[in-house]
Amino acid sequence: MARLARLGATLVLAAGIKRWIAPAVLYVPVRRWAAGGACESQARMDGKTVIITGANTGIGKVTARDMAERGARVILACRSLEKAEEAAKEIRSHSGNKNVVVQKLDLASLASVRQFAKAVNDAEPRLDVLINNAGVMSCPRWETEDGFEMQFGVNHLGHFLLTNLLLDKIKKSAPSRVVTVSSLAHAFTNGIDFDDINYEKDHSPEESYRRSKLANVLFSRELARRLEGTGVTSNSLHPGVIYTELVRHRQERIRGVVGEQLSRVANKIIEGFVGIFGKTCEEGAQTTICCAVAEEWENTTGLYFSDCVPKETSAAGMDDEAAARLWDVSEKMVGLKS
Repeated sequence: MARLARLGATLVLAAGIKRWIAPAVLYVPVRRWAAGGACESQARMDGKTVIITGANTGIGKVTARDMAERGARVILACRSLEKAEEAAKEIRSHSGNKNVVVQKLDLASLASVRQFAKAVNDAEPRLDVLINNAGVMSCPRWETEDGFEMQFGVNHLGHFLLTNLLLDKIKKSAPSRVVTVSSLAHAFTNGIDFDDINYEKDHSPEESYRRSKLANVLFSRELARRLEGTGVTSNSLHPGVIYTELVRHRQERIRGVVGEQLSRVANKIIEGFVGIFGKTCEEGAQTTICCAVAEEWENTTGLYFSDCVPKETSAAGMDDEAAARLWDVSEKMVGLKS
């Protein structure tokens, strides 16, 4: 009987092991696939200056650390100086590069954007790479300081004004690059609603985010067209699905719908799913880094990247007429044109 009992226990244990082996074996290739491409460039950035918006956390922070490791002068352009100083201290320690500085930039304020741009133009002798990385996602219909819908205002208009104000400096530093972090979310909207661009009639947090990311793609594309022959490239990218602080507003909305306890469960499920099928911040930063430094893309412009290689955008993302119209409308909204 004892022998039979031991045999039964062994069979139960074997069945349990077998049940878990298949998922464990699948996990490694799934994670390898989910991680996507990696930037293999060993290019140095000594003597070059890089600005990264929203560089105190997430993929922006990873990108800033990589640029510092390559020897660049890195400017962390952030809304929270306290968080940015903490990030800068960590990056200096990790990279051994002391030339990592912090400057205040609130993309929800055109005055702040202008103040930041003036400080850069007055103090910095060159600007080799501008990385438009910062963003907000799925927040309620908040408004910026200037009365713009928050996601469109921060994700697009703030970066639009910033890039234009720094453009002369970027041109003088050519060959140079403008890299704009968009999202695959841009492919899930049909286009910019020019009749309600500020979402005064109809607002959806998800649709607003998708259109702001489409605006990033269109802006980058039109910028590339306008910069032809200058030695400045402009490309946009999808970093991947990453569980970062960017999703905090979505978490709050889930909490408001299902309550505290169920929201914790829901967010744990989402976090677990992204943990398997999504990317870490290090993995998500690779395409940004690639667009900023890779030698093979030095003369490539007007494209959309994902997993470190060019990919097709949606049809709306290739609408040159909409891109030109968005540029004209944006100029008027931020006061570059009357």
